[in-house]
Amino acid sequence: MKSRFSILFLFLFFTTVLVDTLTSQQLEEQDYFKSVPASFYEDISFDMPKIQVPQFPDYSVSIEEFGAVPDGNTLNTDAIRKAIDHVAEQGGGRVVIPRGIWKTGPIILESNINLHVEKGALVRFSEDFDLYPLVETVFEGLDTWRAMSPIYGKGLENVAITGEGIFDGSGDAWRPVSRDELTEKQWQRWVDSGGVLTEDGRTWYPTEESLRGDPGNFNVPQDRKTKADFEEVKDFLRPVMVSIRESKNVLLDGPTFQNSPAWNLNPLMSENVILRNLTVRNPSYALNGDGLDLSSVKNAVIYNNSFEVGDDAICIKSGKNGDGRRRGRPTENVIIRENTVYKAHGGFVVGSEMSGGVRNIAVSDMNFIGTDVGIRFKSTRGRGGVVDNIDIHNIYMQDIVTEPIRFNLYYDGEAPSPNQKVEVVDKKKASEQIPEVNKETPRFRNVRIKNIYSYDSQTAFWIQGLPEMNVQNISIENVELTAQRGGMIMDTDQISMKNVNIRVNEGHILYLNNAHNLNMEQTRLGFVAQGDENIGVRVEGPFIESIDISGGTFVNTTENISVGPNVDTSEVIKKN
Repeated sequence: MKSRFSILFLFLFFTTVLVDTLTSQQLEEQDYFKSVPASFYEDISFDMPKIQVPQFPDYSVSIEEFGAVPDGNTLNTDAIRKAIDHVAEQGGGRVVIPRGIWKTGPIILESNINLHVEKGALVRFSEDFDLYPLVETVFEGLDTWRAMSPIYGKGLENVAITGEGIFDGSGDAWRPVSRDELTEKQWQRWVDSGGVLTEDGRTWYPTEESLRGDPGNFNVPQDRKTKADFEEVKDFLRPVMVSIRESKNVLLDGPTFQNSPAWNLNPLMSENVILRNLTVRNPSYALNGDGLDLSSVKNAVIYNNSFEVGDDAICIKSGKNGDGRRRGRPTENVIIRENTVYKAHGGFVVGSEMSGGVRNIAVSDMNFIGTDVGIRFKSTRGRGGVVDNIDIHNIYMQDIVTEPIRFNLYYDGEAPSPNQKVEVVDKKKASEQIPEVNKETPRFRNVRIKNIYSYDSQTAFWIQGLPEMNVQNISIENVELTAQRGGMIMDTDQISMKNVNIRVNEGHILYLNNAHNLNMEQTRLGFVAQGDENIGVRVEGPFIESIDISGGTFVNTTENISVGPNVDTSEVIKKN
Protein backbone atom coordinates (compact mmCIF):
# COMPACT_ATOMS: atom_id res chain seq x y z
CA MET A 1 0.00 0.00 0.00
CA LYS A 2 2.82 2.38 0.96
CA SER A 3 4.60 1.71 -2.34
CA ARG A 4 1.40 2.52 -4.24
CA PHE A 5 1.05 5.79 -2.35
CA SER A 6 4.75 6.52 -3.01
CA ILE A 7 4.33 5.88 -6.72
CA LEU A 8 1.15 7.99 -6.80
CA PHE A 9 2.91 10.80 -4.88
CA LEU A 10 5.90 10.75 -7.25
CA PHE A 11 3.56 10.73 -10.27
CA LEU A 12 1.60 13.71 -8.96
CA PHE A 13 4.80 15.54 -7.97
CA PHE A 14 6.48 15.20 -11.33
CA THR A 15 3.22 15.95 -13.17
CA THR A 16 2.87 19.16 -11.13
CA VAL A 17 6.47 20.12 -11.83
CA LEU A 18 6.00 19.43 -15.55
CA VAL A 19 2.76 21.42 -15.68
CA ASP A 20 4.33 24.27 -13.73
CA THR A 21 7.32 24.26 -16.08
CA LEU A 22 5.15 24.27 -19.17
CA THR A 23 2.92 26.96 -17.68
CA SER A 24 5.90 29.16 -16.82
CA GLN A 25 7.29 28.70 -20.33
CA GLN A 26 3.92 29.60 -21.82
CA LEU A 27 3.63 32.65 -19.57
CA GLU A 28 7.16 33.65 -20.47
CA GLU A 29 6.30 33.38 -24.14
CA GLN A 30 3.10 35.35 -23.65
CA ASP A 31 4.91 38.09 -21.78
CA TYR A 32 7.35 38.66 -24.62
CA PHE A 33 4.60 38.89 -27.19
CA LYS A 34 2.01 40.91 -25.34
CA SER A 35 0.60 43.95 -27.10
CA VAL A 36 1.81 47.46 -26.56
CA PRO A 37 -0.56 49.11 -24.01
CA ALA A 38 -3.44 50.77 -25.86
CA SER A 39 -3.10 53.81 -23.58
CA PHE A 40 0.22 54.65 -25.23
CA TYR A 41 -1.61 55.67 -28.40
CA GLU A 42 -3.97 58.00 -26.56
CA ASP A 43 -3.39 61.73 -26.12
CA ILE A 44 -0.68 62.03 -28.77
CA SER A 45 -0.77 64.76 -31.37
CA PHE A 46 -0.58 62.55 -34.46
CA ASP A 47 -2.32 59.57 -35.99
CA MET A 48 -0.34 56.40 -35.55
CA PRO A 49 -1.31 52.81 -36.32
CA LYS A 50 -1.15 50.36 -33.44
CA ILE A 51 1.95 48.23 -33.95
CA GLN A 52 1.30 44.51 -33.96
CA VAL A 53 3.81 42.36 -32.08
CA PRO A 54 5.44 39.83 -34.44
CA GLN A 55 4.22 36.25 -34.05
CA PHE A 56 6.18 33.04 -34.64
CA PRO A 57 5.34 29.38 -35.27
CA ASP A 58 5.38 27.06 -32.25
CA TYR A 59 8.71 25.50 -33.11
CA SER A 60 11.85 25.73 -30.99
CA VAL A 61 15.43 24.42 -31.02
CA SER A 62 18.47 24.97 -28.85
CA ILE A 63 21.81 25.91 -30.38
CA GLU A 64 23.29 22.97 -28.40
CA GLU A 65 21.43 20.62 -30.74
CA PHE A 66 23.68 21.94 -33.52
CA GLY A 67 26.96 21.54 -31.67
CA ALA A 68 27.31 24.79 -29.71
CA VAL A 69 29.48 24.58 -26.58
CA PRO A 70 29.02 27.02 -23.65
CA ASP A 71 32.62 27.08 -22.41
CA GLY A 72 33.52 30.66 -23.40
CA ASN A 73 36.31 29.43 -25.70
CA THR A 74 34.69 27.37 -28.43
CA LEU A 75 33.68 29.46 -31.44
CA ASN A 76 29.98 28.80 -31.99
CA THR A 77 29.35 30.87 -35.13
CA ASP A 78 28.55 27.87 -37.34
CA ALA A 79 26.34 26.17 -34.76
CA ILE A 80 24.23 29.29 -34.27
CA ARG A 81 24.00 29.83 -38.02
CA LYS A 82 22.88 26.22 -38.56
CA ALA A 83 20.22 26.55 -35.85
CA ILE A 84 18.85 29.74 -37.41
CA ASP A 85 18.91 28.26 -40.93
CA HIS A 86 17.14 25.13 -39.71
CA VAL A 87 14.33 27.00 -37.99
CA ALA A 88 13.92 29.30 -41.02
CA GLU A 89 13.59 26.24 -43.26
CA GLN A 90 10.79 24.96 -40.99
CA GLY A 91 8.89 28.22 -41.54
CA GLY A 92 10.18 30.01 -38.45
CA GLY A 93 10.14 29.74 -34.67
CA ARG A 94 12.48 30.13 -31.73
CA VAL A 95 16.25 29.63 -31.57
CA VAL A 96 17.25 29.26 -27.92
CA ILE A 97 20.62 30.24 -26.45
CA PRO A 98 20.68 28.51 -23.03
CA ARG A 99 22.58 29.41 -19.86
CA GLY A 100 26.34 29.49 -20.40
CA ILE A 101 29.07 31.56 -22.01
CA TRP A 102 28.84 31.42 -25.78
CA LYS A 103 31.67 32.78 -27.91
CA THR A 104 30.68 33.58 -31.48
CA GLY A 105 31.26 35.66 -34.57
CA PRO A 106 28.41 37.62 -36.20
CA ILE A 107 24.88 36.30 -35.77
CA ILE A 108 22.94 36.84 -39.01
CA LEU A 109 19.20 36.93 -38.39
CA GLU A 110 16.51 35.68 -40.77
CA SER A 111 12.80 36.34 -41.19
CA ASN A 112 10.39 34.64 -38.78
CA ILE A 113 13.14 33.99 -36.22
CA ASN A 114 12.89 34.73 -32.50
CA LEU A 115 16.41 34.60 -31.10
CA HIS A 116 15.78 33.83 -27.43
CA VAL A 117 18.66 34.24 -24.99
CA GLU A 118 17.81 32.65 -21.65
CA LYS A 119 18.57 34.05 -18.23
CA GLY A 120 22.15 33.18 -17.32
CA ALA A 121 23.31 33.16 -20.94
CA LEU A 122 26.19 35.43 -21.97
CA VAL A 123 26.83 35.76 -25.70
CA ARG A 124 30.36 37.11 -26.11
CA PHE A 125 31.29 38.24 -29.58
CA SER A 126 34.77 37.32 -30.74
CA GLU A 127 37.58 39.89 -30.81
CA ASP A 128 38.87 38.42 -34.08
CA PHE A 129 38.24 41.21 -36.61
CA ASP A 130 38.61 38.76 -39.52
CA LEU A 131 35.23 37.24 -38.61
CA TYR A 132 33.44 40.50 -39.48
CA PRO A 133 33.48 41.10 -43.27
CA LEU A 134 32.83 44.53 -44.73
CA VAL A 135 29.24 45.24 -45.74
CA GLU A 136 27.66 48.22 -47.48
CA THR A 137 25.61 50.12 -44.95
CA VAL A 138 24.81 53.52 -43.47
CA PHE A 139 26.79 54.86 -40.52
CA GLU A 140 26.38 58.30 -38.98
CA GLY A 141 23.89 59.00 -41.76
CA LEU A 142 26.31 58.42 -44.65
CA ASP A 143 26.47 55.62 -47.21
CA THR A 144 29.67 53.73 -46.51
CA TRP A 145 31.31 50.38 -45.75
CA ARG A 146 31.65 49.04 -42.21
CA ALA A 147 32.55 45.77 -40.56
CA MET A 148 29.49 43.53 -40.23
CA SER A 149 27.58 44.03 -37.00
CA PRO A 150 27.77 41.31 -34.33
CA ILE A 151 23.97 40.99 -34.71
CA TYR A 152 22.93 41.72 -38.30
CA GLY A 153 19.76 41.49 -40.35
CA LYS A 154 18.67 43.04 -43.63
CA GLY A 155 15.39 42.88 -45.51
CA LEU A 156 13.63 40.84 -42.85
CA GLU A 157 10.02 40.47 -41.75
CA ASN A 158 8.95 39.27 -38.32
CA VAL A 159 12.13 39.07 -36.27
CA ALA A 160 12.70 39.22 -32.52
CA ILE A 161 15.41 39.06 -29.89
CA THR A 162 13.96 38.10 -26.51
CA GLY A 163 15.01 36.73 -23.13
CA GLU A 164 16.94 37.79 -20.05
CA GLY A 165 20.46 36.99 -21.23
CA ILE A 166 23.34 39.29 -22.16
CA PHE A 167 24.98 40.18 -25.46
CA ASP A 168 28.51 41.58 -25.11
CA GLY A 169 30.00 43.19 -28.23
CA SER A 170 33.66 43.12 -27.05
CA GLY A 171 33.82 46.79 -27.88
CA ASP A 172 37.03 47.41 -25.94
CA ALA A 173 38.87 45.43 -28.61
CA TRP A 174 37.66 47.80 -31.36
CA ARG A 175 37.48 51.31 -29.95
CA PRO A 176 40.19 53.96 -29.75
CA VAL A 177 40.48 55.30 -26.21
CA SER A 178 41.56 58.73 -25.06
CA ARG A 179 43.90 58.98 -22.09
CA ASP A 180 41.71 61.81 -20.78
CA GLU A 181 38.77 59.41 -20.34
CA LEU A 182 40.57 56.92 -18.10
CA THR A 183 42.24 56.69 -14.73
CA GLU A 184 46.00 56.19 -14.77
CA LYS A 185 45.60 52.52 -13.88
CA GLN A 186 43.04 51.97 -16.64
CA TRP A 187 45.23 53.76 -19.19
CA GLN A 188 48.24 51.63 -18.27
CA ARG A 189 46.15 48.49 -18.76
CA TRP A 190 45.33 49.59 -22.31
CA VAL A 191 48.94 50.43 -23.11
CA ASP A 192 50.19 47.12 -21.72
CA SER A 193 47.63 45.17 -23.77
CA GLY A 194 49.35 46.03 -27.06
CA GLY A 195 47.97 48.30 -29.75
CA VAL A 196 49.55 51.60 -30.81
CA LEU A 197 49.59 55.18 -29.55
CA THR A 198 49.28 58.43 -31.46
CA GLU A 199 52.41 60.57 -31.73
CA ASP A 200 51.37 62.69 -28.77
CA GLY A 201 50.74 59.58 -26.69
CA ARG A 202 47.21 60.68 -25.79
CA THR A 203 45.10 58.17 -27.75
CA TRP A 204 45.31 54.37 -27.93
CA TYR A 205 44.29 52.39 -31.05
CA PRO A 206 43.96 48.61 -31.18
CA THR A 207 46.10 48.25 -34.35
CA GLU A 208 48.20 50.25 -36.80
CA GLU A 209 45.47 49.71 -39.39
CA SER A 210 42.90 51.24 -37.07
CA LEU A 211 45.07 54.32 -36.46
CA ARG A 212 45.78 54.71 -40.18
CA GLY A 213 42.08 54.65 -41.00
CA ASP A 214 41.14 57.53 -38.71
CA PRO A 215 40.56 60.63 -40.90
CA GLY A 216 40.87 62.86 -37.86
CA ASN A 217 37.52 64.65 -37.95
CA PHE A 218 34.94 62.02 -38.98
CA ASN A 219 34.22 58.40 -38.19
CA VAL A 220 33.39 57.82 -41.86
CA PRO A 221 36.50 58.24 -44.07
CA GLN A 222 35.62 60.67 -46.87
CA ASP A 223 38.61 59.98 -49.12
CA ARG A 224 37.86 56.27 -49.61
CA LYS A 225 35.36 55.28 -52.29
CA THR A 226 35.69 51.59 -53.20
CA LYS A 227 35.43 48.48 -51.08
CA ALA A 228 39.15 47.89 -51.64
CA ASP A 229 39.89 51.37 -50.24
CA PHE A 230 37.98 50.53 -47.07
CA GLU A 231 39.56 47.07 -46.77
CA GLU A 232 42.90 48.79 -46.24
CA VAL A 233 41.64 50.26 -42.95
CA LYS A 234 39.07 47.67 -41.95
CA ASP A 235 40.12 47.64 -38.30
CA PHE A 236 39.01 51.27 -38.00
CA LEU A 237 35.52 50.55 -39.32
CA ARG A 238 33.92 49.61 -36.02
CA PRO A 239 30.41 48.17 -36.43
CA VAL A 240 27.27 49.06 -34.55
CA MET A 241 26.40 46.11 -32.35
CA VAL A 242 22.82 45.42 -33.53
CA SER A 243 22.00 46.46 -37.08
CA ILE A 244 18.52 45.55 -38.30
CA ARG A 245 17.91 47.41 -41.53
CA GLU A 246 15.17 47.66 -44.16
CA SER A 247 13.03 45.29 -42.11
CA LYS A 248 9.44 45.13 -40.90
CA ASN A 249 7.89 43.95 -37.63
CA VAL A 250 10.88 43.98 -35.26
CA LEU A 251 10.77 43.19 -31.53
CA LEU A 252 13.56 43.47 -28.95
CA ASP A 253 12.29 42.53 -25.49
CA GLY A 254 14.28 41.67 -22.40
CA PRO A 255 18.02 41.22 -23.00
CA THR A 256 21.00 43.28 -21.95
CA PHE A 257 23.13 44.73 -24.77
CA GLN A 258 26.52 45.97 -23.65
CA ASN A 259 30.05 46.95 -24.69
CA SER A 260 29.32 47.71 -28.33
CA PRO A 261 32.14 48.56 -30.78
CA ALA A 262 30.28 51.71 -31.96
CA TRP A 263 26.56 52.44 -31.51
CA ASN A 264 24.69 49.79 -29.58
CA LEU A 265 21.21 49.37 -31.14
CA ASN A 266 20.53 50.71 -34.64
CA PRO A 267 17.19 49.92 -36.31
CA LEU A 268 17.72 51.43 -39.76
CA MET A 269 15.17 52.25 -42.48
CA SER A 270 12.71 49.84 -40.89
CA GLU A 271 9.01 49.83 -40.00
CA ASN A 272 6.96 48.67 -37.01
CA VAL A 273 9.64 48.43 -34.31
CA ILE A 274 9.10 47.66 -30.61
CA LEU A 275 11.98 47.98 -28.14
CA ARG A 276 11.11 47.31 -24.49
CA ASN A 277 12.45 45.96 -21.19
CA LEU A 278 16.05 46.29 -22.37
CA THR A 279 19.20 47.15 -20.45
CA VAL A 280 21.64 49.03 -22.68
CA ARG A 281 25.12 49.68 -21.32
CA ASN A 282 28.46 51.00 -22.47
CA PRO A 283 31.39 52.30 -20.44
CA SER A 284 31.55 56.08 -20.07
CA TYR A 285 34.75 56.22 -22.16
CA ALA A 286 33.15 54.38 -25.10
CA LEU A 287 33.73 56.50 -28.20
CA ASN A 288 30.46 56.74 -30.21
CA GLY A 289 28.96 54.44 -27.59
CA ASP A 290 25.34 55.51 -28.22
CA GLY A 291 22.58 53.43 -26.66
CA LEU A 292 19.85 53.53 -29.33
CA ASP A 293 19.95 55.26 -32.71
CA LEU A 294 16.56 55.05 -34.39
CA SER A 295 17.43 55.91 -37.99
CA SER A 296 14.79 56.53 -40.69
CA VAL A 297 12.29 54.33 -38.86
CA LYS A 298 8.51 54.54 -39.29
CA ASN A 299 6.20 53.48 -36.45
CA ALA A 300 8.13 52.61 -33.30
CA VAL A 301 7.41 52.24 -29.59
CA ILE A 302 10.30 52.44 -27.13
CA TYR A 303 9.46 51.82 -23.47
CA ASN A 304 10.59 50.53 -20.09
CA ASN A 305 14.29 50.47 -20.95
CA SER A 306 17.39 51.46 -18.97
CA PHE A 307 20.42 53.21 -20.51
CA GLU A 308 23.89 53.98 -19.21
CA VAL A 309 26.22 54.65 -22.13
CA GLY A 310 29.25 56.53 -23.44
CA ASP A 311 27.39 58.87 -25.82
CA ASP A 312 23.74 59.77 -26.50
CA ALA A 313 21.18 57.38 -25.00
CA ILE A 314 17.96 57.55 -27.09
CA CYS A 315 18.74 59.26 -30.38
CA ILE A 316 16.49 60.01 -33.37
CA LYS A 317 18.25 60.24 -36.74
CA SER A 318 17.42 60.17 -40.47
CA GLY A 319 20.63 60.53 -42.47
CA LYS A 320 23.32 63.13 -42.92
CA ASN A 321 23.68 65.92 -45.47
CA GLY A 322 23.33 64.93 -49.15
CA ASP A 323 23.02 61.20 -48.49
CA GLY A 324 20.21 61.74 -46.00
CA ARG A 325 18.36 64.21 -48.22
CA ARG A 326 18.66 61.89 -51.22
CA ARG A 327 17.20 58.93 -49.31
CA GLY A 328 14.48 61.24 -47.93
CA ARG A 329 13.34 58.76 -45.29
CA PRO A 330 12.23 60.51 -42.10
CA THR A 331 11.94 58.97 -38.69
CA GLU A 332 8.25 59.37 -37.91
CA ASN A 333 5.50 58.15 -35.63
CA VAL A 334 7.51 57.25 -32.54
CA ILE A 335 6.33 56.82 -28.93
CA ILE A 336 9.04 56.87 -26.24
CA ARG A 337 7.86 56.28 -22.66
CA GLU A 338 8.95 55.18 -19.22
CA ASN A 339 12.69 54.90 -19.84
CA THR A 340 15.50 55.72 -17.42
CA VAL A 341 18.80 57.22 -18.53
CA TYR A 342 21.82 57.45 -16.26
CA LYS A 343 25.22 58.45 -17.64
CA ALA A 344 24.96 59.62 -21.26
CA HIS A 345 25.75 62.67 -23.38
CA GLY A 346 22.03 63.20 -23.96
CA GLY A 347 18.91 61.54 -22.54
CA PHE A 348 16.52 62.08 -25.45
CA VAL A 349 18.22 63.44 -28.57
CA VAL A 350 17.23 64.51 -32.08
CA GLY A 351 20.12 64.82 -34.55
CA SER A 352 22.58 65.80 -35.53
CA GLU A 353 21.98 63.54 -38.55
CA MET A 354 18.38 64.55 -39.32
CA SER A 355 18.62 65.40 -43.02
CA GLY A 356 15.77 63.08 -44.00
CA GLY A 357 13.45 64.71 -41.50
CA VAL A 358 11.99 63.87 -38.08
CA ARG A 359 8.29 64.22 -37.28
CA ASN A 360 5.57 63.00 -34.96
CA ILE A 361 7.53 62.03 -31.84
CA ALA A 362 5.91 61.68 -28.39
CA VAL A 363 8.24 61.44 -25.38
CA SER A 364 6.91 61.11 -21.84
CA ASP A 365 7.40 59.78 -18.31
CA MET A 366 11.20 59.60 -18.32
CA ASN A 367 13.96 59.95 -15.74
CA PHE A 368 17.38 61.38 -16.60
CA ILE A 369 19.94 61.12 -13.79
CA GLY A 370 23.42 62.52 -14.28
CA THR A 371 23.32 62.85 -18.07
CA ASP A 372 25.36 65.61 -19.70
CA VAL A 373 22.21 67.04 -21.35
CA GLY A 374 18.61 66.01 -20.77
CA ILE A 375 16.52 66.92 -23.84
CA ARG A 376 18.89 67.60 -26.73
CA PHE A 377 18.23 68.90 -30.26
CA LYS A 378 21.27 69.35 -32.50
CA SER A 379 22.09 70.09 -36.12
CA THR A 380 24.15 72.47 -38.22
CA ARG A 381 24.27 74.20 -41.59
CA GLY A 382 24.61 71.67 -44.37
CA ARG A 383 22.18 69.13 -42.96
CA GLY A 384 18.88 70.39 -44.36
CA GLY A 385 15.85 68.44 -43.18
CA VAL A 386 12.86 69.39 -41.04
CA VAL A 387 12.20 68.44 -37.40
CA ASP A 388 8.50 68.98 -36.73
CA ASN A 389 5.78 68.11 -34.20
CA ILE A 390 7.61 66.86 -31.13
CA ASP A 391 5.80 66.43 -27.79
CA ILE A 392 7.89 66.04 -24.62
CA HIS A 393 5.97 65.63 -21.35
CA ASN A 394 6.63 64.51 -17.78
CA ILE A 395 10.43 64.39 -17.66
CA TYR A 396 12.24 64.30 -14.32
CA MET A 397 15.93 65.18 -14.21
CA GLN A 398 18.60 65.45 -11.55
CA ASP A 399 22.30 66.41 -11.60
CA ILE A 400 22.36 67.28 -15.31
CA VAL A 401 25.94 68.27 -16.12
CA THR A 402 25.06 71.13 -18.52
CA GLU A 403 21.44 71.87 -19.56
CA PRO A 404 18.20 69.94 -19.09
CA ILE A 405 16.93 71.45 -22.39
CA ARG A 406 19.24 72.30 -25.30
CA PHE A 407 18.67 73.32 -28.93
CA ASN A 408 21.98 73.80 -30.76
CA LEU A 409 21.93 74.58 -34.48
CA TYR A 410 25.70 75.13 -34.49
CA TYR A 411 26.65 71.55 -33.64
CA ASP A 412 30.37 71.15 -34.42
CA GLY A 413 30.34 74.76 -35.68
CA GLU A 414 31.38 78.18 -34.42
CA ALA A 415 28.34 79.47 -32.58
CA PRO A 416 27.88 83.04 -31.40
CA SER A 417 28.48 83.28 -27.68
CA PRO A 418 26.64 85.37 -25.08
CA ASN A 419 30.07 86.27 -23.72
CA GLN A 420 31.16 87.96 -26.94
CA LYS A 421 31.41 91.73 -26.91
CA VAL A 422 28.27 93.11 -28.51
CA GLU A 423 28.97 95.08 -31.70
CA VAL A 424 26.48 97.91 -32.13
CA VAL A 425 25.22 97.56 -35.71
CA ASP A 426 22.01 98.62 -37.37
CA LYS A 427 19.46 96.16 -38.67
CA LYS A 428 20.34 96.69 -42.33
CA LYS A 429 24.03 95.97 -41.86
CA ALA A 430 23.29 92.93 -39.69
CA SER A 431 20.86 91.58 -42.33
CA GLU A 432 23.58 91.62 -44.97
CA GLN A 433 25.62 89.16 -42.91
CA ILE A 434 22.88 86.51 -42.69
CA PRO A 435 23.33 83.49 -45.03
CA GLU A 436 20.58 82.61 -47.50
CA VAL A 437 18.16 79.79 -46.78
CA ASN A 438 18.60 76.78 -49.07
CA LYS A 439 18.13 73.01 -49.12
CA GLU A 440 21.03 72.63 -46.69
CA THR A 441 19.36 74.77 -44.01
CA PRO A 442 17.98 72.68 -41.10
CA ARG A 443 14.56 73.58 -39.70
CA PHE A 444 13.35 72.87 -36.15
CA ARG A 445 9.77 73.80 -35.31
CA ASN A 446 6.65 72.93 -33.32
CA VAL A 447 8.11 71.44 -30.16
CA ARG A 448 5.97 71.27 -27.02
CA ILE A 449 7.78 70.82 -23.71
CA LYS A 450 5.51 70.34 -20.70
CA ASN A 451 5.79 69.15 -17.10
CA ILE A 452 9.58 69.19 -16.87
CA TYR A 453 11.41 69.14 -13.56
CA SER A 454 15.19 69.52 -13.32
CA TYR A 455 17.29 69.99 -10.21
CA ASP A 456 20.93 71.03 -9.88
CA SER A 457 21.96 71.48 -13.51
CA GLN A 458 24.81 73.76 -14.56
CA THR A 459 22.64 75.90 -16.88
CA ALA A 460 18.85 76.31 -16.93
CA PHE A 461 18.47 75.79 -20.70
CA TRP A 462 19.98 76.75 -24.07
CA ILE A 463 17.91 77.44 -27.20
CA GLN A 464 20.01 78.60 -30.15
CA GLY A 465 18.72 78.70 -33.70
CA LEU A 466 20.25 80.16 -36.86
CA PRO A 467 19.76 83.80 -37.90
CA GLU A 468 18.55 82.66 -41.33
CA MET A 469 16.29 79.93 -39.87
CA ASN A 470 15.14 80.47 -36.31
CA VAL A 471 14.03 77.67 -34.05
CA GLN A 472 10.27 78.16 -34.33
CA ASN A 473 7.21 77.70 -32.17
CA ILE A 474 8.58 76.23 -28.95
CA SER A 475 6.08 75.92 -26.09
CA ILE A 476 7.49 75.55 -22.56
CA GLU A 477 4.82 74.93 -19.92
CA ASN A 478 4.77 73.74 -16.30
CA VAL A 479 8.54 73.68 -15.95
CA GLU A 480 10.62 73.86 -12.77
CA LEU A 481 14.38 74.41 -13.16
CA THR A 482 17.10 75.00 -10.60
CA ALA A 483 20.58 75.69 -11.97
CA GLN A 484 23.85 77.39 -11.29
CA ARG A 485 23.30 79.79 -14.20
CA GLY A 486 20.31 80.97 -16.21
CA GLY A 487 19.03 80.18 -19.69
CA MET A 488 19.78 81.52 -23.17
CA ILE A 489 17.39 82.12 -26.09
CA MET A 490 19.04 83.20 -29.38
CA ASP A 491 17.67 83.38 -32.95
CA THR A 492 14.22 82.05 -32.11
CA ASP A 493 10.66 82.83 -33.19
CA GLN A 494 7.52 82.22 -31.15
CA ILE A 495 8.71 81.01 -27.77
CA SER A 496 5.98 80.77 -25.15
CA MET A 497 6.69 80.26 -21.45
CA LYS A 498 3.75 79.47 -19.19
CA ASN A 499 3.96 78.56 -15.53
CA VAL A 500 7.76 78.34 -15.66
CA ASN A 501 9.81 78.65 -12.48
CA ILE A 502 13.57 79.21 -12.85
CA ARG A 503 15.91 79.61 -9.86
CA VAL A 504 19.62 80.26 -10.41
CA ASN A 505 22.67 81.23 -8.39
CA GLU A 506 24.51 83.64 -10.67
CA GLY A 507 24.54 85.55 -13.98
CA HIS A 508 21.37 86.47 -15.89
CA ILE A 509 18.29 84.37 -15.33
CA LEU A 510 17.52 84.77 -19.05
CA TYR A 511 19.70 86.04 -21.88
CA LEU A 512 17.78 86.96 -25.05
CA ASN A 513 19.58 87.66 -28.32
CA ASN A 514 17.65 88.31 -31.54
CA ALA A 515 14.58 86.55 -30.21
CA HIS A 516 11.23 87.14 -31.92
CA ASN A 517 7.75 86.85 -30.44
CA LEU A 518 8.55 85.66 -26.93
CA ASN A 519 5.74 85.62 -24.41
CA MET A 520 5.73 84.93 -20.67
CA GLU A 521 2.69 83.95 -18.65
CA GLN A 522 2.75 83.09 -14.96
CA THR A 523 6.52 82.81 -15.07
CA ARG A 524 8.70 83.22 -12.01
CA LEU A 525 12.38 84.14 -12.43
CA GLY A 526 14.51 84.32 -9.34
CA PHE A 527 17.90 84.05 -7.72
CA VAL A 528 18.47 81.70 -4.84
CA ALA A 529 19.96 84.55 -2.80
CA GLN A 530 20.29 88.31 -3.05
CA GLY A 531 23.41 89.68 -4.73
CA ASP A 532 25.00 92.89 -5.96
CA GLU A 533 24.38 92.32 -9.70
CA ASN A 534 21.41 90.03 -10.03
CA ILE A 535 19.97 90.82 -13.47
CA GLY A 536 16.71 89.11 -14.40
CA VAL A 537 16.58 89.35 -18.21
CA ARG A 538 19.30 90.67 -20.51
CA VAL A 539 18.06 91.62 -24.00
CA GLU A 540 20.44 92.13 -26.97
CA GLY A 541 20.45 92.08 -30.77
CA PRO A 542 19.13 94.32 -33.57
CA PHE A 543 16.44 91.76 -34.51
CA ILE A 544 14.76 91.66 -31.12
CA GLU A 545 11.03 91.77 -31.82
CA SER A 546 7.85 91.49 -29.72
CA ILE A 547 9.31 90.46 -26.38
CA ASP A 548 6.50 90.38 -23.81
CA ILE A 549 7.76 89.64 -20.33
CA SER A 550 4.91 91.35 -18.55
CA GLY A 551 3.78 87.95 -17.27
CA GLY A 552 7.04 87.44 -15.39
CA THR A 553 7.62 87.79 -11.65
CA PHE A 554 11.16 88.50 -10.42
CA VAL A 555 12.69 87.41 -7.12
CA ASN A 556 15.95 88.66 -5.57
CA THR A 557 16.90 90.74 -8.65
CA THR A 558 18.70 94.08 -8.50
CA GLU A 559 17.51 94.84 -12.05
CA ASN A 560 14.62 93.07 -13.71
CA ILE A 561 15.36 94.04 -17.34
CA SER A 562 18.68 95.04 -18.88
CA VAL A 563 18.52 96.21 -22.52
CA GLY A 564 21.56 96.28 -24.82
CA PRO A 565 22.59 99.28 -26.96
CA ASN A 566 21.45 97.79 -30.28
CA VAL A 567 17.90 96.92 -29.18
CA ASP A 568 14.75 98.74 -30.26
CA THR A 569 13.33 99.27 -26.79
CA SER A 570 9.80 99.65 -28.17
CA GLU A 571 9.88 95.91 -28.93
CA VAL A 572 10.27 94.99 -25.26
CA ILE A 573 7.11 94.96 -23.15
CA LYS A 574 8.15 95.07 -19.52
CA LYS A 575 6.21 94.19 -16.45
CA ASN A 576 4.21 97.13 -15.11
